[in-house]
Amino acid sequence: MVALCVYLVDQIAKVLVVSNLYEGQQVQVLGQLLQFHFVKNPGAAFSIGSGSTWIFSIVGVGVLGFVIWYAPRIRSTAWAILFGLLLGGLLGNLTDRLFREPGFGVGHVVDFLQIPLLPAIFNLADVAIVSSMMLFLILTLRGIGLDGRRADEDDEGGEHDDAGGNVDVGQSDEESGADIDDAAHVDEHGKPQA
Repeated sequence: MVALCVYLVDQIAKVLVVSNLYEGQQVQVLGQLLQFHFVKNPGAAFSIGSGSTWIFSIVGVGVLGFVIWYAPRIRSTAWAILFGLLLGGLLGNLTDRLFREPGFGVGHVVDFLQIPLLPAIFNLADVAIVSSMMLFLILTLRGIGLDGRRADEDDEGGEHDDAGGNVDVGQSDEESGADIDDAAHVDEHGKPQA
């Protein structure tokens, strides 16, 4: 659902920009804080690799396939949102590369957002992708796994079981360190009897 929302908002915004602005046009939205600046980007971020658009299309399809393949393993809402943002953003920019001018697989991505803090012009798909990376860092630093559980919760559970003195039924006497004969010859104070 997140991916679909991101994709639709990104594509609608791009259609509105292309139909209402001419390439290179700048419009102040919030003064210098936010501007619309319509450009067509043949490369990656910061227009890197502008002569290799088809490579970005292939890489985009590969990453998209991986995300779709990996998504069913997710059991956490936060990770599901992360993958939804990533998937929607990838689909948004990949759609441009596949179906916009100058041709299939080499289409230019529509970028239109500009803020003074960044030297790049970007779009809503880029915002979703960057947001997913930030969420990835937060979840990773907090130790939250794909199942929604924190790594330290798993460790505490294991320590609790060990502290409780539970011995695995499948262990042999030698593995558990217990000797049945010695246990039979211990008095009530735990001292071995001769």
